[in-house]
Amino acid sequence: MGLDPEWDARAIRWVNAVRARARAGIAAPERVQDVRALIDDMRLIKDPHEISVMRRAARIAAQAHRRAMQRTRAGRTEYEIEAELLYEFRRNGAQFPAYSPIVAGGANACVLHYVFNDAPLHDGDLLLIDAGCELDGYASDITRTFPVNGRFSGAQREVYELVLAAQRAAMDVVRAGKAWNEPHDAAVKVLAQGVIDLKLVSGSLTEVLEKETYKRFYMHRTGHWLGLDVHDAGEYKRQGNWRALAPGMTLTVEPGLYIRAEDDIPERLRNIGIRIEDDVLVTDAGCEVLTAEAPKAVADIEALMRDARGRD
Repeated sequence: MGLDPEWDARAIRWVNAVRARARAGIAAPERVQDVRALIDDMRLIKDPHEISVMRRAARIAAQAHRRAMQRTRAGRTEYEIEAELLYEFRRNGAQFPAYSPIVAGGANACVLHYVFNDAPLHDGDLLLIDAGCELDGYASDITRTFPVNGRFSGAQREVYELVLAAQRAAMDVVRAGKAWNEPHDAAVKVLAQGVIDLKLVSGSLTEVLEKETYKRFYMHRTGHWLGLDVHDAGEYKRQGNWRALAPGMTLTVEPGLYIRAEDDIPERLRNIGIRIEDDVLVTDAGCEVLTAEAPKAVADIEALMRDARGRD
């Protein structure tokens, strides 16, 4: 109710038509119920069939990210790599991309929702790809960041390992019974200490967390529900309290750091934008990483890209 005035008016006309037959002994509904909350709860917990489809969607998307890493070269364009992703999605049976892919090289990776995908890729830059596919109605959602030339520089590796550590900290608390916000808090704590260590912000960890000065470099949440939509239905809070995770829920875990080139930023860190995102299934003991086939360890990424270049 309330989303479409025309539909609401139709519903009221139907109710009134029934009310007009009251003398015939027909009772009209006494109230109108918004069923979205009930349906959203049903969507939050995936059954075995849904989980099977989401595992397949995750594998297809992971293979597409592997292909993107293998095909990336300096001098190619962002849209050429986008085409590699879309090809791999369809080749493996996915019907659609789950959303418009983000293929962002260099400074473009610091733009949170960059979608132009038309810039050339440069030696020495990072490439951030946020792309997932839709299979039989269910979405996958992966982000990987890797060097265009196949090797992380010292500064790139330092920031990348920090984001990866934040993701691990978040995943460590994704399990049944934990509150929705706990993975985000765990990631933020690691990232906040990291930007202090990188001398991007000053103050103690407590001060940086309280004043939220880390938000200059990390301004979004660490995840969202995933399912029939990329940002799937379902409440994150109930009666003012963060919702508890339960087996069968699927969500993303996606910390990042976005360091724009500004006067007070050390030159070696400028224009480094990194996000690492995986799809996870909540279990009693922890979580299952559905997108684990997409490499994210530095050594694994570099080895995959090195092997691809060796075959050229």
